[in-house]
Amino acid sequence: MEPRNTATLLIDCPDRKGLVAAIAEFLYLHGANILHADQHQDNDLGLFFMRVEWEMADFDLPRGRFEAEFEPVAGRFQMNWKVRYSAHLPRVAVFVSRERHCLLDLLHRWQIGELRCEIPLIVGNHEDARALAGFYGVPFHHIPVTPETREVAERRQLELLRENGVELVVLARYMQILSPEFVACYPNGIINVHHSFLPAFSGARPYHAAHQRGVKLIGATSHYVTAELDCGPIIEQDVARISHRYELADLKEKGRDLERVVLSRAVRWSLENRILVYGNKTVVFD
Repeated sequence: MEPRNTATLLIDCPDRKGLVAAIAEFLYLHGANILHADQHQDNDLGLFFMRVEWEMADFDLPRGRFEAEFEPVAGRFQMNWKVRYSAHLPRVAVFVSRERHCLLDLLHRWQIGELRCEIPLIVGNHEDARALAGFYGVPFHHIPVTPETREVAERRQLELLRENGVELVVLARYMQILSPEFVACYPNGIINVHHSFLPAFSGARPYHAAHQRGVKLIGATSHYVTAELDCGPIIEQDVARISHRYELADLKEKGRDLERVVLSRAVRWSLENRILVYGNKTVVFD
């Protein structure tokens, strides 16, 4: 079934009376048929958040005119806001190292239409994912990274992202730390996933350490990347119970399963314009 042609408005602003009424009235007066509307208040900070999606069929403000017409309403309520259109497919780059389970999951979901985007390139610091990228028809770029070549490698990566008009970068188990300069080019535009053992079990062998400690929960976290390592706004998390019967290989298998689903959810919600970032937190509209 062909997806509906819709627009989505995301808003955050100081909480005050009349917000919902003003937004609804504006959309009604321009012929919008609202499909989804959700809101959230942060009472501690006095902030209001809203996501509203409507059909474009009878809406009388085409792309390019909405911004000017809505600005008086936004200004009256001191709104930070953005409007996105389902007809636009965001361009996504996927970065990967040796492990391919997250990449495979993303490519499959993309191929069957679950992730509505374009994937113009995959970047790997190893060659392991080249064949997989070729199977799905996505250009693969091998850019090795060492401490000595990191700056040059990142410069080439950013060139590729600009050349391909990339709007979102997904780190599908990309085992390199991005520099603050790289991250600054894509504020709230880089999504990462990692196991949930941090900060208790850090380092190169977290599953070994967790297995030796006898942990009873295993999980994964997906978040936006910031200059502070693994401390960006969290988008999604999930956990699974384990027991003393689990061997090390079982832990790793369960971890891969959780990483796949947690990352794909975060990417999908980003593509569907369901996430608002404020401070170091997110509001994720379901």
